[in-house]
Amino acid sequence: MEDQIKSEGGFRYLETGEGPVLLLLHGLFGALSNFEEVINGFSGKYKVIVPLLPLYELPLKNTNVNNLAIFVRDFIKMMGLKDVTALGNSLGGHVALVCAVDYPDNISRMILTGSSGLYENSFGGGYPRKGDKEYLRKKIELTFYDPKHATDALVDECHAVVNDRNKLIRILYFAKSAIRHNLKDDLPGIQIPTCLIWGENDAITPPDVAEEFNSLIPNSELKWIAKCGHAPMMERPEEFNTLVREWLDQNLS
Repeated sequence: MEDQIKSEGGFRYLETGEGPVLLLLHGLFGALSNFEEVINGFSGKYKVIVPLLPLYELPLKNTNVNNLAIFVRDFIKMMGLKDVTALGNSLGGHVALVCAVDYPDNISRMILTGSSGLYENSFGGGYPRKGDKEYLRKKIELTFYDPKHATDALVDECHAVVNDRNKLIRILYFAKSAIRHNLKDDLPGIQIPTCLIWGENDAITPPDVAEEFNSLIPNSELKWIAKCGHAPMMERPEEFNTLVREWLDQNLS
């Protein structure tokens, strides 16, 4: 997928398909591969767009959730997007929520899965030690119900990030920003239709987080996926896509 990335106006993004806009927002350790099944599953009927969030490019003083939301707002404006469905996982869900609160003009509906914004258990309470792949593997396994999804390729990808001082510092800044930026008081003001799709075994943003989101966001629906952790679109892609497709069929105007 990397060879499909476009560059325009200072943004890098993947764009494929035609139809209603489905904007995918990845998480802190996110990559295009995390959304591969979503991209493949929806590009036949939707215009699927994945902006690459500037996780490692922002000045340290701007390395926070608010500035990622500003980035997404500016990306939507640059692309001239209207009637957007924002789908965010983990930190990407948090960014979607901030956009829905502060920059709602062109976002018509939202899908959140494993979203931060209330509270989370980042890496199960710790961060990987530099150079220790097995320690890192155990932490990545916490993302999933089935540890087989913590593949060698995923471990190598995360290992390269945490062994880059510049990237690790920014990951820590974003993680702290997500914890500090609690949206509890803002959620009742979100009026757009919102779908919450949660793994029943999410250890990072546990089920009670999903239930609190559902109780605070007025026009929300909560859907569960059994035997699934923090990244349903990776661990249970067929079930995830089915739930997304059914919800969009009911909520696209």
